[in-house]
Amino acid sequence: MSAIAKILLLGSGELGREFTISAKRLGAHVVACDSYAGAPAMQMADEAEVFSMLDGAALSAVIEKHRPDYIVPEVEAIRTEVLKEFEDRGYNVVPSARATMLTMNRDRIRDVAANELGLPTSKFLYAESLEEMRAAVEQIGIPCVVKPVMSSSGKGQSTVRAKGYIDKAWEYAVSGMRGDRRRVIVEAFIDFDYEITLLTMRTRDGVFFCPPIGHRQERGDYRESWQPTAMSEAAVKEAQRQAKAVVDNLGGYGIFGVEFFVKNDQVIFSELSPRPHDTGMVTLISQNLSEFDLHARAVLGLPIPSLTLHGPAASAVILADRDATDFTVEGIADALKPSARGIDLDVRIFNKPTTRPYRRMGVALALIREGTTDQARAAARAAAEKVKIGYR
Repeated sequence: MSAIAKILLLGSGELGREFTISAKRLGAHVVACDSYAGAPAMQMADEAEVFSMLDGAALSAVIEKHRPDYIVPEVEAIRTEVLKEFEDRGYNVVPSARATMLTMNRDRIRDVAANELGLPTSKFLYAESLEEMRAAVEQIGIPCVVKPVMSSSGKGQSTVRAKGYIDKAWEYAVSGMRGDRRRVIVEAFIDFDYEITLLTMRTRDGVFFCPPIGHRQERGDYRESWQPTAMSEAAVKEAQRQAKAVVDNLGGYGIFGVEFFVKNDQVIFSELSPRPHDTGMVTLISQNLSEFDLHARAVLGLPIPSLTLHGPAASAVILADRDATDFTVEGIADALKPSARGIDLDVRIFNKPTTRPYRRMGVALALIREGTTDQARAAARAAAEKVKIGYR
């Protein structure tokens, strides 16, 4: 029996792992790629390739070798011009080579959102040297946020609250950069009430949305997320309007994680990922179809059914605290014991082969059948705290 499609997955972290599971349930053949062997998605895939996706020749060779029906990027650091070359030759890049090129770099997608589409964003400037960054901070004002234009999981992101921190912020940004672009974005600090991710599906039948996901970050990386999040109807509609404008501009099919800051009914565009979003891990327990199921269906051109939200739900990450290659994951049985009736708990361990400080090693999930998102958040955090990384 042949697969319905061959997918070349570029990046094999935890998001790729769950996507691989969803795609294989639909009969796809998945080739998982990453820069190291034994990555989470590789453990679930049909085949694996180990190489640097910033190596254009290696990337081209892998595409030529496997001749996939779909090329699905999962990470930022990819030689995107190679993807454009193969798209021009008739290969299907998800959601499109242009979308990949724009969203892998914060400056390019910000220029589209702010300058082409006129969406509200924070005030921002770019800098390619410490001197340029000092000038940008002077113009933007303090406090401000500094981010590498290419990074992931909050790497290199910091807040400048005093002039004495500018040099350290530049050094931290450079250390967290992915790829070969020494460029940062300096953003005005926004006084917002909360942040959301609006999972937006662009399909052959139109654009659809999941209920907004609230989330909390530390060190520029997500620590917990919850769904639904309290928003006014006006704010939800405005977020949907902006998200649709961006994904229609980018084109292609798949799920997009569109991030916004919200202040009262004001919605301010922040960032966009053309793939499942880490804060969307909560959908593994909150919805009838997770973000990974939805992405797989959108990519493969399969129907998207009506979404059902099971109830207030939350996710909380499980972190490592040191570098190690020999470790155990303990406490899962305790984490899965609910503290009260009406609480469903789950734990997903990513099976990463090494640990490092603040590396996500898993996620705890909680669903409250009758209750509130605050109760779901408390249950997810409590479950996550019971899972420990044991070092040998």
